[in-house]
Amino acid sequence: MRDLRQRYELKDRGQTAIEYLGILAVVAAIIVVLLATNFGATIVEAINEQISKVTGAAD
Repeated sequence: MRDLRQRYELKDRGQTAIEYLGILAVVAAIIVVLLATNFGATIVEAINEQISKVTGAAD
């Protein structure tokens, strides 16, 4: 049993700096796209509209 445990010990000790940089690059790309297009404003308007519906506030 001990040999089996040693054989399948966790070799992955977490993410590397390269993986974190990749995630950061994807997030940055998404932010750039949202800022460069009207899509970000559309999302904000939709959220505000739904909040107004829930709270009963008029536009």
